[in-house]
Amino acid sequence: MKLPESHSYDVKLSFKEGRKGELSAAGISETIEVATPPQFPGGVDGVWSPEHLYTASIVSCFFTSFAAIADYSKLDFVDLEVESSGEMNRNEDGKYVMNKVILRPVLTINDESKEKKAYRIMEKAEEICLVTRSIHSKIIFDPSVYISQKVE
Repeated sequence: MKLPESHSYDVKLSFKEGRKGELSAAGISETIEVATPPQFPGGVDGVWSPEHLYTASIVSCFFTSFAAIADYSKLDFVDLEVESSGEMNRNEDGKYVMNKVILRPVLTINDESKEKKAYRIMEKAEEICLVTRSIHSKIIFDPSVYISQKVE
């Protein structure tokens, strides 16, 4: 199947109150409440912020890229968890930027002989992620693979 040259992903934000809004998209039943992060004046605790979503877009892109490549490469895996951390600092102009995102994928597989393949697929997924390619923050990639103990 050949993909079209261009895709559009439309998201709508609706104002709720104060510094809160709600994200929605056609065809997606869930909405996401967003707000100014609590580190800023008027920020809201316990609500997704643009900074969380920025980091989430990178980690979710890694996951979907990995899942596609693993499937195509016939790599069976037991589990994948990815911790991520987006770091915001002021740049030389004094403006805040997300200057670094750390991805720490932890992959569990059953077959020890596939460990090198697992690392290669994780590296390829990080490399092809279109979100990562589209941003200018430094991405630090720190993967791990665990071999699960077979239950007899």
